[in-house]
Amino acid sequence: MKHMKSLIAAAVLATATLGSSAVFAADISHTTQALPVIDNSANFGSSFAQNNQNNTFMDKFSFSVTRVAHDFDAIVTSFTRNATTGMDVTGLSLFSNNGTLITTGFQESTGATDIWSLRADSLGLGNYYLQVSGKMVSGTAGSFGGTVMLAPVPEPETYGMMLAGLGVVGFLARRRKAAKQA
Repeated sequence: MKHMKSLIAAAVLATATLGSSAVFAADISHTTQALPVIDNSANFGSSFAQNNQNNTFMDKFSFSVTRVAHDFDAIVTSFTRNATTGMDVTGLSLFSNNGTLITTGFQESTGATDIWSLRADSLGLGNYYLQVSGKMVSGTAGSFGGTVMLAPVPEPETYGMMLAGLGVVGFLARRRKAAKQA
């Protein structure tokens, strides 16, 4: 009888364990989207349907750096009426095309309004993707939106030409000043 109680308790525990595995979160990520960078800036975002409570996402936005290195800045935001509806943005990261993490973002605000920002200096030529991660906190729909800015980094030759130009201007000003005094 003692063994029978143990066997029944084990069966109840096993059944409860199997039943709880059915509530794992589903991945509701969208396919990778190309980020249309025009004049070194772009907007991006995703929307999620209702009835996705506790499901997670990792949406990716791909882009390329061509011609010269660029500094990269991004911001993403999501807002709802309160912290218990819609979605929660949980991460913002920048990766190289081969999946190597370059940098992670910084959470500026959380709750009803989620704000994440990210900075990367001197991205070399190549392909990259920005990844926004999050979780649906209720059965209501939700969305996030963001903006990226790319700023060209001047090459060392540009600084050399600028310094040479300043030197020529200084030389000419000094020569003119000397000519006036004579």
